[in-house]
Amino acid sequence: MGSAPELAPDRKHNTHLPGRACLILGSSECSSRWTSLFTLTSRWTDSSTKWRTTGYSFMLPWKGLPAPLLLHNANVEGSQTWEMQSTTNYLWHTDDLLGQGATASVYKARNKKSGEVVAVKVFNSASYRRPPEVQVREFEVLRKLDHQNVVKLFAVEETGGSQQKVIVMEYCPSGSLLSVLEDPENTFGLPEEEFLVVLRCVVAGMNHLRENGIVHRDIKPGNIMRLVGEEGQSIYKLSDFGAARKLDDEESFVSVYGTEEYLHPDMYERAVLRKPQQKAFGVTVDLWSIGVTLYHAATGSLPFLPYGGPRRNKEIMYRITTEKPVGAISGTQRQENGPLEWSYSLPITCRLSMGLQSQLVPILANILEVEQAKCWGFDQFFAETSDILQRIIIHVFSLPQAVLHHVYIHAHNTIAIFLEAVYEQTNVPPKHQEYLFEGHPCVLDPSLSAQHIAHTAASSPLVLFSMANDAPKGLAFRDPALDIPKFVPKVDLQADYNTAKGVLGAGYQALWLARVLLDGQALMLRGSHWVLEVLQNTCRQTLEVTRTALLFLSRSLGTERFSSEAGMSEFQELKEATELWSRLQSFSEVLSRCSHNVTETQVSLSSLGKEILKNRNQIHDDSRSIQKIQCCLDKMRFIYKQFKKSRMRPGLGYNEEQIHKLDKVNFSHLAKRLLQVFQEECVQKYQVSLVTHAKRIRQVQKAQNHLHLLGRSVAACNTEAREAQESLSKIFDRLLLDGASGAQISPHTMAPHSSPDPKDLVFQLWAQVTKPQPPHSSSLDSMQELCNDMKLLAFDLQDNNRLIERLHRVPAAPDV
Repeated sequence: MGSAPELAPDRKHNTHLPGRACLILGSSECSSRWTSLFTLTSRWTDSSTKWRTTGYSFMLPWKGLPAPLLLHNANVEGSQTWEMQSTTNYLWHTDDLLGQGATASVYKARNKKSGEVVAVKVFNSASYRRPPEVQVREFEVLRKLDHQNVVKLFAVEETGGSQQKVIVMEYCPSGSLLSVLEDPENTFGLPEEEFLVVLRCVVAGMNHLRENGIVHRDIKPGNIMRLVGEEGQSIYKLSDFGAARKLDDEESFVSVYGTEEYLHPDMYERAVLRKPQQKAFGVTVDLWSIGVTLYHAATGSLPFLPYGGPRRNKEIMYRITTEKPVGAISGTQRQENGPLEWSYSLPITCRLSMGLQSQLVPILANILEVEQAKCWGFDQFFAETSDILQRIIIHVFSLPQAVLHHVYIHAHNTIAIFLEAVYEQTNVPPKHQEYLFEGHPCVLDPSLSAQHIAHTAASSPLVLFSMANDAPKGLAFRDPALDIPKFVPKVDLQADYNTAKGVLGAGYQALWLARVLLDGQALMLRGSHWVLEVLQNTCRQTLEVTRTALLFLSRSLGTERFSSEAGMSEFQELKEATELWSRLQSFSEVLSRCSHNVTETQVSLSSLGKEILKNRNQIHDDSRSIQKIQCCLDKMRFIYKQFKKSRMRPGLGYNEEQIHKLDKVNFSHLAKRLLQVFQEECVQKYQVSLVTHAKRIRQVQKAQNHLHLLGRSVAACNTEAREAQESLSKIFDRLLLDGASGAQISPHTMAPHSSPDPKDLVFQLWAQVTKPQPPHSSSLDSMQELCNDMKLLAFDLQDNNRLIERLHRVPAAPDV
């Protein structure tokens, strides 16, 4: 039972299998006590003599295994020894190291019965020199915590031989937030979606800690673990509670824990600079660490950077953090003994939208506050961060500016608040904001809640169009070429790795920018196409209104002008009617010109639409530049991985060194090619598209203004025509009454036909009145003849009524 296990031959085939072994634990007489059988399969990972275990296969005793256990490879050439350790229920080997600290090491382990993968934290001898109450503090803290954003505690056990304490925890296979940020793809910070996931998880985890009265005291990206959920989403969990302790809001502590770059300045002064001071620290020290962590996640770099780095220039590091002005969120020293530069906003390389930055920066400014009296408390921090996380995101593409905006707003807020938020980002007043969504006008009622706004995405935003004459701004960005370091001439494995990482990070930034620029061009063309479609529809509606009015006027007025006749001049009413008839004639001419202008605008818009359609088809060809950049990055990443592996070695042989030099040359050529593609096929085309877009927007705005004026003219003509119609109706009412009384027209004369309203008779009656009369006919005869002709016009008037009703139903020419 106590003997060390040895590799044995595969007894089934009576042969030794290279790279595979069956592990037999204990002596044969104890076989009745084994409870289960597993298989241990191991293989060589590289030319070195390290083993990598891919599966376990053990006969295990009830009471656990002695530790450490030594596994001897007796059958593979170059016999090696590596150590395995176990507790009652878990087993691991020291080659599976996940992390190491001052008092403990963390390994990947397996449950002996189920094979479940876990993480075990094994404490070393230094940890036992701490006071007993400190030694058990982490166990007690973890037992109190149970939250999806806190690493789960499974058990606390001891190793068999040395009786070392072991914490068995949830295993997070995707590494930590630090490993995510160390990936060159995130050199300049996380994408907005991932950052929001980090913020949500950290806030939820910290809230659980405060609900249980726990202060962590070592918040940093390396202590925030990541795993991937069933649906592929990231889940971040707080871990490493070695420095944690119970501490209420009003309590304080004097002991110092943490990591330099993330320490509160007061703790930094005592722990790093070794300056004696008797300050007590409260729970807000965690807020400082959270602030540095969030800044790191948003930008890919630390907020406070002295020349040479925070660990080389500790005094300046302390100066930056303590002399930081109120409201500043970062400080940098760019040259030795140079001045300190402060920033009150996130850098231009940050991938977060301005909408999110405007919400995040005030939070960072108030938790990165050295004076604890001025620093926010956790209650306010949770309130402000929860306010961000509870907001919905409405994507708005400003067509005149050619910029995509992310507007963060609560669903219960009114649309009026949304319009004001858009104004803050675009400077377009709410009254001038016109929206399109998926090609259709989107009328937003300011009194409704924001939840009535359509669901948007970065690829499917609301398109904002206004009459502002500002030139398109486009995306503001920093040229990635400015952030590319250069290789040193000699072979320096660590320096070459760092340089390759920096160049690769700039390459991924170029890839991200290339995609954003291409998406911006697509949105410019799509939004312009939608606006043209709306304007074309406006043209059609305006033409319908105009032509209907012209048809009505042409049928009503005819082609004969009224001429003053003898015997008619004594009628003042007819003189007034003559003037009204002339006005109607002028309205007809105005409407004819409007119809012609609308038709011309329609032709111009149609030509512009064909040009846009042609450019939209070219966007698909431009996407090949993305593929070229991605191809360069794939090759560069392969070389980068080689450099990463080589830096762990003490040196290279002659042939390996020559290959390393060639890799440096190839890496540099690939980077140069990548930047060339980015500049010539992405940036330059984007700049050309902005110029073209500016001209196109001016044409569209001119057409919109023109149509707006034409629509107003048509509406004014219709209004004045109705007024003239009413005036004529009154005149003919009087004339009809006088004529009826003089001729004693029987009311039954019109019985066979329905009598229309006098307003509906205006234009047809006037056409009859203005008909030339015989030289010797009297005015009374004319009126008698008019009354008789009314019978013959009845059916024509009914048709005319339908035209009038149609004209009133057609709305005035709409705006975009």
